Amino acid sequence: MHPYGSSMSLMELQDKSERAYRSTGIRRQTSAEIVSEARRSLRTLATQRPFTPQEKHRQLFEESSSRVHDGRPPSAFSLHARHFEAPDSRPGSGTRLSPLEHKPSLSVSLDEDGGVEEATLPKPPAERGNIRIGSGGSRARLLRAASINRLPPMTPNTKNMSLEARIGADQPGDGEKLHCADVTEHETKSSSETDLHILIKHRIPQTDVSSERGSKPEVKLGHGDTGDDNMDEAVFWNTKVFPVLQEFESFAQGDAVSDEMVGELCNACNGLYNALAERGMLRRQCKKRSAILRTLFRLIDVGSDRLNLTLAKLILALNVTGNNLLNICKLVFKISRNASNDTLFLNGCILDSLLSLLHCEDVWSKGEAVLYCVGSLKLLSGNASLSRLLLSKGFIGVLLQLSKRLMHGPSTSANVTSHKSEGEGQHIIAGHILVQVTAALRNIADQSESRPSFLSNKAFSTLCLILENHRSDIDICINVARIFSKLSTYTECCHALAETPHCCSLFLDLLSKYSRKQDLVVRLLFTLGNLTAKSTEARERVYEEDGGIDVLLDLFQVYQETPSPPEQFRAHEREDVLVKLIRLLANLAIHPTVGTALAANTLCVQLLLEVLECRCVQESEELVVNAVATINNLSFYQGMSSVVRAQHTHISQLLLKLLLSSSMDAVLEATCVFGNLSQIKDVRHFIMQHKVEQYVVTLLDSKTPDVCFSACGVLINLSADPDNRAMLRAEGTVQKLIDCLHDFGPQDWHLATVVCQTLWNCSLDGELQHAEELLEILWLYTDRGALQWSSDDGVRQVQETCWELLFLPVAERLRQRFHIEDTTGIIP
Repeated sequence: MHPYGSSMSLMELQDKSERAYRSTGIRRQTSAEIVSEARRSLRTLATQRPFTPQEKHRQLFEESSSRVHDGRPPSAFSLHARHFEAPDSRPGSGTRLSPLEHKPSLSVSLDEDGGVEEATLPKPPAERGNIRIGSGGSRARLLRAASINRLPPMTPNTKNMSLEARIGADQPGDGEKLHCADVTEHETKSSSETDLHILIKHRIPQTDVSSERGSKPEVKLGHGDTGDDNMDEAVFWNTKVFPVLQEFESFAQGDAVSDEMVGELCNACNGLYNALAERGMLRRQCKKRSAILRTLFRLIDVGSDRLNLTLAKLILALNVTGNNLLNICKLVFKISRNASNDTLFLNGCILDSLLSLLHCEDVWSKGEAVLYCVGSLKLLSGNASLSRLLLSKGFIGVLLQLSKRLMHGPSTSANVTSHKSEGEGQHIIAGHILVQVTAALRNIADQSESRPSFLSNKAFSTLCLILENHRSDIDICINVARIFSKLSTYTECCHALAETPHCCSLFLDLLSKYSRKQDLVVRLLFTLGNLTAKSTEARERVYEEDGGIDVLLDLFQVYQETPSPPEQFRAHEREDVLVKLIRLLANLAIHPTVGTALAANTLCVQLLLEVLECRCVQESEELVVNAVATINNLSFYQGMSSVVRAQHTHISQLLLKLLLSSSMDAVLEATCVFGNLSQIKDVRHFIMQHKVEQYVVTLLDSKTPDVCFSACGVLINLSADPDNRAMLRAEGTVQKLIDCLHDFGPQDWHLATVVCQTLWNCSLDGELQHAEELLEILWLYTDRGALQWSSDDGVRQVQETCWELLFLPVAERLRQRFHIEDTTGIIP
């Protein structure tokens, strides 16, 4: 029908609006298309992200984990110095060797490759017992005779042996000891650090090495080697390293250590770290690395988390492997379990060490150590400050690269066999690690600053690949679903996920596989709802996926059923699934092909109507409102196959109940449905018969443009019937419409257009009250120069497009129609 020659329905006006916008050629989302989409009867729905309660306890696997407790690595364990092994030592032969006779001797250098010419030193002072000097423990409690925490003396037979050979010569059961030059078979003690300095002074040749380089005095270094570099290393060891290690040796398990002393020990560790780093002696470059590690391991029994974290940084820097690497990672994990220790990780550099470990190429040889390393980072990422710090260190990229290595499987190497049982074990440990990886990414996704990193690292394709490869691991699936649930609420992330191939089919497959796992189902539905709210391609993919709509409707039936008594306590969670599911259907229905198919789907429409029949808006408001909104979108498609159109009477009766509810959202959605269904003559008759028009007219008093727009949608169709116009005028409809035009016109030209069309329909029988007031407003609103436009160019472009293409033609035609002959308001 021509819009100016006869009455026009709301849907016809909307179709005209859509054609007008398409003719402008404006494709930017900030242009008139936004206004058009916002005013269409088809609207996307929003909902809250599913709530995830925070875990009460920090542990490797959450309490809700599906993993069997007996078959997974533990979160709680004890660690002491005895759990660490002598570094790089060869396994013993099992044969006990008789001790060799020797005389105590002293060498200048502790170099395990040989000794320097011996020197005679003054006798140490008599043993004075365990003495602490100074407040807070500036002390020198030195080596105790026959102590299990002391190191064995070097013998003539072992002095020139290599480190590995010397360790092999140790008798079984003996503790690993620091090879200290002043230790004899009967270990002695020094009374103070001054004694230590005197000792060092006498042990170092009284030659200024730095000033005598030119003369290059020949020094006996063992194996007949000579050289200034070796002499420098001996001086470095005896001045920078040995005093620190000897001080460390004075601590034993069970000692009461003050906070001040812990601070001094940490400073000493950091100083040792810096000294070794400056000499390039970290990792495996230090010849006396084993001696350093044995001493550091012994300090773990002091029992201070702060000290242990400092030790862990140094021990990791010395590139420990095997059981020692595993234990140090477990030690860090144990410390990270206590939230009060988070400040220790903020103030130290241990995070860099942990992230470096995750860069290892052969992750399979360090599997369990990597597990506890990532587990620590997962726990720490739950702290907002630490998550931001990790983010600044490229945490997301590190985790994603680790995930790719885990999914590619172990490379072919000598230490990796193809044995079936070992392959299964590697797959299990990879799954454990990926649980920690995805949980850490889930935590850091809470930070708004993380979005650029997820986008730049192409995280969505990697996460989908993880889902694809580990779809049988429910813990991994839930973690990834939580990540998508969080990130898909942001437009740029939503588009990136929508563009990821096969993501929709993967989600639908998981929904079918885990239909009873509510925590997974609700998050996948929420993510799909976000995708279909913003992406036409996502709507098409869900619909075109073989059996995709059937999966959604099957879920609808499952969660619509009355729960059995054991599940009734989770009724709220079941309802939340329905809220997300129905919202997804509403967003899918925006696509013409999908919407037409859903409107013709008897099961779909019936399930929606059951919600309105069985649920109370006061108790389940969001669920009911979403169901009505979905029916509204489906009611837009009124072809002969439409089940909505066929059941218009029943739907009208259900809507009438909602119009009387106290929920304004429910009233608004019900009015929108009546706006579409009122094109049907029987529905218009139902409205007038039950006095629904009176309630709709009162909605024009609302100060909300959306409510007024919905009311006009009903009134524009009712006023198309001649029998209804007089009744509408008697309800004061004309005055209320003019007030809406006056109040909202310049801010909402689309609403102003619908108001003018309703006034046109109301005046088709030649009578219209308040015509002079209407003409005055129309003269003002059709004068471009008299209108005030936004100073923002983009907003002004939208306003002018709406005004010129939508409002101006209808308003000018309506204004020209009125030729006032007198003040009676009679139109000739």
